[in-house]
Amino acid sequence: MSDTPVAGVDRIWTVPNALSVLRLFGVPLFLWLLLGPHADGWALVVLAVSGFTDWLDGVLARLLKQTSRIGALLDPLADRLYILATLVGLVLRHVIPWWLAAIVVGRDVIVGLALPRLRRAGYGPPEVHYLGKAATFCLLYAFPLLLLGTYHGTTAEIARPLAWAFTGWGTALYVWSGAVYLRQIAELVRNPVRSPA
Repeated sequence: MSDTPVAGVDRIWTVPNALSVLRLFGVPLFLWLLLGPHADGWALVVLAVSGFTDWLDGVLARLLKQTSRIGALLDPLADRLYILATLVGLVLRHVIPWWLAAIVVGRDVIVGLALPRLRRAGYGPPEVHYLGKAATFCLLYAFPLLLLGTYHGTTAEIARPLAWAFTGWGTALYVWSGAVYLRQIAELVRNPVRSPA
């Protein structure tokens, strides 16, 4: 979940922000577990803890009234980095094809390249759209299931079709949400709050 900043509030040292930073530190650990010792069980634990703290930091931000601009940036950044790290790991482990990872990463690159135009028009990053949240939710469910599906046994047999279903839905929603963000950015750029430099 994303922290929604309150006007005039720009706190850095808050409990939700600390959880977001903790999630960021978990990204290299997760990737090392996945690619180094192939400790998939521990990698899944790191991913599960990340998912739980993602939910918890949003709840605490609202409960403790500790929303902040930095929190609104850190939370989606951690999501993107986990998605990127997992995609890299799964491609290198030959669990998913490279082109699937390229679609997801390409969407982020294209939206990212449009953000400077938005900034020049006087706007910050667009609000997180529910399609983007749904896409991230699906992908973060797909990744552990994809890993489980590489093993043998009943659990793996059940996990495999669920993993590819979540992967398909997540990728489609991710691309769709990217198109929504680009449309929002285009509309805002056409109506700048200040003249472009």
